[in-house]
Amino acid sequence: MTDVVDSDELLRRIQRARTCARAESQSWRERGGELERTDPEAAGEARVRELAYEAVLRVLDEIVTPGRRGRTAST
Repeated sequence: MTDVVDSDELLRRIQRARTCARAESQSWRERGGELERTDPEAAGEARVRELAYEAVLRVLDEIVTPGRRGRTAST
C-alpha cells in the first residue's frame, strides 16, 4: 500500500465499506430466510455470513462514531 490518502478520503472509503457491509448483511439475511425451509444447512451458512458482515459493520461504525453504539456489560 503505497498511496497516501488524506483523512477525508479515508472517511469516504470507510463509509463506502459500511454501505457495502450493510447491503451484504441484508442480502445474506434475505437468502437465509428463503432457504430456511428448503435447505437448513445453507440457511445456517447464510446466517453465519450475515453475522460476519454485521461484525464488520460494527467495527466500521465504531471507527466513524466511537462509543455511539453503547457499551456492553463486559466493558
